[in-house]
Amino acid sequence: MPGRGGGTGVGGDAIRRLPAVGAAVLTVLGVLVLAAPGAGAAPRQDCPGRQVRALPFGTGVVRLYKYGGFVCAVTVAEVSSRPGVMSVSVQARGNRPVTDRGRYLHHAGPVVVHAGHRCVWVRGSVGRRSVSSGWILC
Repeated sequence: MPGRGGGTGVGGDAIRRLPAVGAAVLTVLGVLVLAAPGAGAAPRQDCPGRQVRALPFGTGVVRLYKYGGFVCAVTVAEVSSRPGVMSVSVQARGNRPVTDRGRYLHHAGPVVVHAGHRCVWVRGSVGRRSVSSGWILC
């Protein structure tokens, strides 16, 4: 006997299998995404925009991002086993610096300034080590 309803459409058994097949496909895709190289190893990005500089120093790195006329910076500790003194600051030429300083486990910041097309000076520290950029992004 041909399929119910006399048409040539998909049979009832095939329709009942579609949700199971869809769930299986989604599960496989989820596993592939989680197993992708670097999954979970991506650096933390607290700032919006694209990274334009990385200023490494002995105990960490200052990452600098730009979006529109804004500049954002974050200092990330190389080793984060216990809280320590960290700082990050960004100063647009002609303005005062915006600073975040304190005892942090992983990172200081983000700090954001509107720089427009002006140069910025970036400083960062973790413990006793630090970096200072001079005027950049001019």
